[in-house]
Amino acid sequence: MKIVCVILAAGLGKRMNSAVPKVLHRICGVPMLQSVINTARKLKPEKIVVVAGKHIDMLKKTVAADDVLFVRQKKAKGTAHALASARQALKNFRNVIIVMNGDSPLVTDDTIRRFLKLHLRGRNSVSVISFTAVDPSSYGRIVRSDSGKVLSIVEEKDADRMQKNIHEVNSGVYAINHDALCLLDDIKMNSAKGEYYLTDIVALSSKKGLKTAAFCIGSDDEFMGVNTREELSRASQLMKKNIINKWIGKGVSFLDPQTVFVHYDVHIGRDTTIYPNVFLEGNTKIGRGTTIYPNVRVKDGFIGSNVVIKDSSVIEGSTIKDRASIGPFAHIRPGSEIGNEARIGNFVELKKAVIGRMSKASHLSYLGDAKIGERVNIGAGTITCNYDGERKHSTIIDNGVFVGSDSQLIAPLRIGKGAYIGAGSTITKDVPPSALALSRVVQKNIMDWAKKRSGMKNKMSKSRNKK
Repeated sequence: MKIVCVILAAGLGKRMNSAVPKVLHRICGVPMLQSVINTARKLKPEKIVVVAGKHIDMLKKTVAADDVLFVRQKKAKGTAHALASARQALKNFRNVIIVMNGDSPLVTDDTIRRFLKLHLRGRNSVSVISFTAVDPSSYGRIVRSDSGKVLSIVEEKDADRMQKNIHEVNSGVYAINHDALCLLDDIKMNSAKGEYYLTDIVALSSKKGLKTAAFCIGSDDEFMGVNTREELSRASQLMKKNIINKWIGKGVSFLDPQTVFVHYDVHIGRDTTIYPNVFLEGNTKIGRGTTIYPNVRVKDGFIGSNVVIKDSSVIEGSTIKDRASIGPFAHIRPGSEIGNEARIGNFVELKKAVIGRMSKASHLSYLGDAKIGERVNIGAGTITCNYDGERKHSTIIDNGVFVGSDSQLIAPLRIGKGAYIGAGSTITKDVPPSALALSRVVQKNIMDWAKKRSGMKNKMSKSRNKK
């Protein structure tokens, strides 16, 4: 069945008290509008149309894609007017239009598929998803006849006393056959708000004798709309719970799920264990059997299988290959790559550094703009001095090199295969393979200096006491 998804995203969201359009506020790392687009995309529609208002350029910049068409609602005249703004984009379409809301990011494709099947099975012209709300006061009520036939949707401010007691409410998701779009022309402006309500299409369809239905298949949580910061926070918590439960079902262990934050696009392999206070952000991908200890943050990282990331480490835009070990307190900055079985230890910072297989930098080092081969040992306190005040330069360290502690490697520089760098050296020139490079001042021992210093201190102390 061919469908088109129309997403209404023209609302200003004044209650968010923000310069950012409401639908671009993020939950679990994704703008709300993007989350709705992702859901629509899973339905494999012929087209996705986003109706936007004055912020259309900002929306395009943030969520633009080849399969998404943006149309402008020139004036904010309500949801029916918003859908009417998309009619030109739908003029050659002859099947079902699914209408969704850009501020309802928790709706699932499974629910909409079920809804579409019910709509088609009933041969309806207009259908809407409804649900039973614990507190219905902010929703339009589904009004039915004694026989259960849907008559209308009545908004809270227009509802009488009996209607306000109805707990079956409108989700805002509609299925409308293309030949029922003409009903939009008959919707009258609500005089109190100066807007055209899409909810009125249900009453019009019913009165004209078209098959009209409301399917009560939704839930309060799934169809919550986000209009305030408080609702944004609640939606984020609900989505986070859904995401974590999904990964638990796929064989991932969370020691304290409530304290872990996992973004929408993160992928986690089976048998991975995640400790408390871990943040997995962006497009992070994690392999199987990896262990991530507390207070770790990974953003846009590719983490292999059987990796260990120890406490309080940060990994950004980098690759950690299988069986590597990171941290504790390591900072892996963007553009870095850690090879198989390599070890990056405590208080080590990398920036655009490639670390070869089984190499290790265990303590207190900075390695930037460096390419380091296999089985290299980087001693504690080593620094690649990659910036000359104007340009960045590269350091290349070939396989099997041993760099002693407290060494400064002044780029551009290459250290040949199997070479040794003596501890405390400042290396400014290339080092040949298998060579030992040293750059130390000759050690000078001044005999009895400590005794003489002690004697001088005693004399000075006695002199002060006499005064």
